[in-house]
Amino acid sequence: MKIALVCPASLPATQFGGILFLMLEIAKKLSSIGHDLTIFTTDLDFANNPKTFNKKLPREEIIDDFKINRTHVWFHFQLFFVNPGIYFQLIKEKPEIIHTIGIRSFQSLIAALVAKKLHIPFVISDQGGLTTHPELNKGWRKKIYKIQEPLIKFIINQADQIIVPNNYEKNIFLKYVKESKIEVVQNGINLEELSHTNINFKKQYNIQNDFVLFVGRFHHVKGIDTLLKAWNIIKNNPKLNGIKIVILGVDFGFEKKMQDMIKELKLSEYVLVIKKPPREHVIAAYMSCLFLALPSRWELSPLTPLEGFAFGKTCVSCNSHGIPYTINDGKNCLLVEPDNPKNLGDAILRLVQNKKLRDSLGDAGYDLVQKTCNSQVMAKKIFSVYSKLIR
Repeated sequence: MKIALVCPASLPATQFGGILFLMLEIAKKLSSIGHDLTIFTTDLDFANNPKTFNKKLPREEIIDDFKINRTHVWFHFQLFFVNPGIYFQLIKEKPEIIHTIGIRSFQSLIAALVAKKLHIPFVISDQGGLTTHPELNKGWRKKIYKIQEPLIKFIINQADQIIVPNNYEKNIFLKYVKESKIEVVQNGINLEELSHTNINFKKQYNIQNDFVLFVGRFHHVKGIDTLLKAWNIIKNNPKLNGIKIVILGVDFGFEKKMQDMIKELKLSEYVLVIKKPPREHVIAAYMSCLFLALPSRWELSPLTPLEGFAFGKTCVSCNSHGIPYTINDGKNCLLVEPDNPKNLGDAILRLVQNKKLRDSLGDAGYDLVQKTCNSQVMAKKIFSVYSKLIR
């Protein structure tokens, strides 16, 4: 099958987020079993910010068994990247099916237009909280996204099938389409990638004691401020016994505030911040940590706790938006109310002092990703959607 995947970003912009990793896992798995798969995207290079576009990146590049086709971004507004060349490249490729990921994008609009012109099946995945992301309701962004609404409806109406990761997002799309048009396919992680690392994380960063791990963008929505306030409450508790927080990520506008909070709360000896870590170091951190902390105010279908599960590590997170549809309180994690440092601190202490609970939750998480939430299962289900549409 000749498949076109469309996304605002691809390699090397790995810090772009979950939609990029979702797209790459689909590409890897389906191309490895013989399908002709091309990712159509921009020349976003990231370079520690979401606004660097690099003309020196190859226009076409083969990675593993799939191809990446990049066209240059002429201009952008925030994360709305305009690269008109993608239209002509898609027309030239003549795929049998187009699957676009990240609906609020210029790339998805072009994908919808090309699918309509070529009379081929069109599949969409959002992965961005179509109407629920907190950034959509702030100031000028609220007006911009309101203007986008007709384009969003056009893209959705053109879709033959909508793939969502859980019932939380399914309920969002039910406001636009019939239930029969929506297919739930849980997001999955690449267990092969996570299966080994040669990095000794503690030795690499001179960490002497155990640590609790945060992995994610330095952004207000990720709740890093809640985590720091929680740690400030519990930092003198003898049960911590020298345990620290390790924060891995890249700046999305919150780094200065985070560093200021660390100084103001006098947490410098308790917190290690590692900016823009290599992927292999992130994997090594999962392996070495006690457990993860993900105090997000909003998530659709987070991959970070699933990656922790691959190493049998549980997490403390929040019962907000799509999180409880992805991980389960008391079964494989602990969930608390968002923006509640006291509750978060209590949950952290509970896991720190109860190894039996940590192991039990971590084992359940491990079973989840081995049986269900892995890229092998995800790709198989997505291809099943493609096959039905082609037939």
